[in-house]
Amino acid sequence: MSFFLFFVAMAYLSVCIVIAYALQLNVTVIAIIIFVFVGTFAGSFSVQHIKQIFSKQEKERRLLLDIMEGSRSAQLVTDHDWGVVYANHKFRLLCGESEPSLNVLASVLGGEDEIVRHFRDLARQAAKGAVSSLEFSGVKDDKPAWYRVVSQPVAGRHEFLHWRVDDITVNHEADRAVQEEREKLIDFTDNAPVGFFSADEMGHFVFVNATLARWLGQDIAQLLTSGTLHSCLVDPPLEDAPYDVVAGGGARQVAEVKMKGRGGRVFLASVNQAVVHEGEGIIRTRGVVHDVTDERAMRMALKASEDRFQRFFEEAPIGIVIVNPEGMVGDCNSELAVLLDEHVSSLEGTPFKTWVSEADCHKIFSEFDRIRKGDVMKSPMEIVLMGKDKKEVPVRAYARKFKGSDNLLVHFIDLTTQKVLEQQFTQSQKMQAVGQLAGGVAHDFNNLLTAIIGYCDLLLLRHKPGDPSFSDIMQIQQNSNRAANLVRQLLAFSRQQTLRPAIHDVTDILTEISHLIRRLIGANIEFDLRHGSDLGLIRVDEGQMEQVLVNLSVNARDAMASADSVEGGGKLTIQTSMFENERPLERGGDEMPPGEWVLIEVTDTGSGISKENLARIFEPFFTTKDVGKGTGLGLATVHGIVRQTGGYLHVESELGKGTTFFVYLPCVSEEETEQEEEAQAQDVTKDLTGTARILLVEDEDSVRTFSSRALMNKGYEVLTADCGTAALDVIEEQKNREIDLLITDVIMPNMDGPTLAKHMRESSPKLKIIFISGYTEEKLKDYMGENIWFLPKPFSLKELASKVKGVLAE
Repeated sequence: MSFFLFFVAMAYLSVCIVIAYALQLNVTVIAIIIFVFVGTFAGSFSVQHIKQIFSKQEKERRLLLDIMEGSRSAQLVTDHDWGVVYANHKFRLLCGESEPSLNVLASVLGGEDEIVRHFRDLARQAAKGAVSSLEFSGVKDDKPAWYRVVSQPVAGRHEFLHWRVDDITVNHEADRAVQEEREKLIDFTDNAPVGFFSADEMGHFVFVNATLARWLGQDIAQLLTSGTLHSCLVDPPLEDAPYDVVAGGGARQVAEVKMKGRGGRVFLASVNQAVVHEGEGIIRTRGVVHDVTDERAMRMALKASEDRFQRFFEEAPIGIVIVNPEGMVGDCNSELAVLLDEHVSSLEGTPFKTWVSEADCHKIFSEFDRIRKGDVMKSPMEIVLMGKDKKEVPVRAYARKFKGSDNLLVHFIDLTTQKVLEQQFTQSQKMQAVGQLAGGVAHDFNNLLTAIIGYCDLLLLRHKPGDPSFSDIMQIQQNSNRAANLVRQLLAFSRQQTLRPAIHDVTDILTEISHLIRRLIGANIEFDLRHGSDLGLIRVDEGQMEQVLVNLSVNARDAMASADSVEGGGKLTIQTSMFENERPLERGGDEMPPGEWVLIEVTDTGSGISKENLARIFEPFFTTKDVGKGTGLGLATVHGIVRQTGGYLHVESELGKGTTFFVYLPCVSEEETEQEEEAQAQDVTKDLTGTARILLVEDEDSVRTFSSRALMNKGYEVLTADCGTAALDVIEEQKNREIDLLITDVIMPNMDGPTLAKHMRESSPKLKIIFISGYTEEKLKDYMGENIWFLPKPFSLKELASKVKGVLAE
């Protein structure tokens, strides 16, 4: 109302002044008008009106005082210099007997300078128009107390500060517990290994924890201000519900999505989301995010490792089985199933002992118990597994315990081939031992046979056919030749005989021997000889090849004689043909190289050979015949002769149907054939006489006497000695006379033949030498050289004379 009157008076004064100027009144008149106006306006306010104004201000002041005094808080009004304008009753009680002030309040709260500094900070904030508060600990009734001090400017009177002090002791502990729990929750969410988020119906983030913000490479405030869920996805779903992460949305779902990380990094996240309704139409998407990039890499690495292990397990060249504590087969690979000739499914879940031989079962399970107790298997164990149809499979077993489990991992190495090789090695040792024995016997026996055969030849020079002694001498010679053949047979199976190979046509050899074979097999066995066409020539010892054919035929006869189905009869077929192979073939346990071969097939309709015996038929002294009906040297001799000739021997047999032996002999080239024919055309040994001077050295008196007489009968001058030392003495005596030929035994006392030859070559480098021995030429390969020949014992007069004539003619 006063403002309205003031406005009207001012308007009235302005009009009066305008009129006065318009009427050109002087200053005195204008002053009178103003005076009249002031008097009039002042008179309009009565004393009563002024009283009403002061009465209203008093009421407002008293109302403010009542509010401050009735407040549950201690109230204080100060100026900026902390001068007290007003303090309510609560504040005065708080200060006690002291005059209320902020300094007294500081002493109540502890009286420390730090509290005063905090009050100054609160005052500065209030002076700037801000409301600030701090909590302080103090003492109340000798007990700890908590106070909250709030500072704020007085509205409309910024030169004053309003202070409020609240006693929060009662609720402080509860508030602190709540605060601590809240801080723990915040700490948990912010430091959790997973991300948490909540988004509204438009996809804007409402809550994001520090972990997810760190993965996304953004600040939490930035995400809450402008971040959206789909902006963080590499491929956001094109759905109507923009807050949705998983296509379909609504219910709780889990999906793996690609999210954008710091610096353009893309990481794979597993999002477990739920869409919830919070009431009043508010929709929120709440989710938990797992960074599964490393987990996916680990899963892939684990999968690759498992695949690699499974591949190693399945493709391992050895058998592997897992045996559980109950002794059952937990798992096994296909290689073990192959060893046992079973399927993997038929092995798994079965007792392991059913696949182990009864003799080895206790041994290996005792080892298993020891390993489960913590011991280590010191050396592998050789046992026998039992396969399908009780087939025995020798294996070498390695076992170890799984860490943290009582399961055992057992590896098996198949020893079948090794056992066969061991048997072959043992057999080769037998062959070597028997060969050494045969060689030793042959050396001494051949000396005897050489003398017997030689003296028979000398007797036959005086006792011609018709002489009463001729037949007796021939009997001695024939039996000597039989004994010589026996020695050659002993050497043949050990491949230590000396062969006299020459180029032959196998058709001619078969034609010559066929009559003997017919007589040997008997009349009740049919004999069918089939000659192949366009056969190549072979280089063999004719006598040894005849022995091969005779032995195979006699063996076939005995097999057919024991066959009940043919009642002692049957059919023997010998067939020849050409065979050519372009790649190596396995024949009789040996590898036959590519080439052209003359094939001789000897087939009978006998009882056949079992698989067990088929692997041993070439062993010396192995026979299936009754005692006294076989020596076991027949097939061993055949095998030795064929292999020493450069050929191969193979056999196929079926029980009850018969057996076929395949003899492969290498063909001779045309060039070798021409060279052989030229050598035969130049043979000059038909005339066996000569006049050369020969030194004969032989420790066996009978052989030395026979040989010297045989050579002297041919016209040669012969000097003899019984050992190498004696021979050197003879050379010393005959130093002025040249020796044309040295014939020396190899094995002699005091000095052997090679040593003697070395001494004589020192003075006569071109001296021709013939070694004679009951051993094979193979034994002398280190001593053979230029102008050195070999003549095996036993030899006849003609063979000795022919060899000497041939050597001297070269």
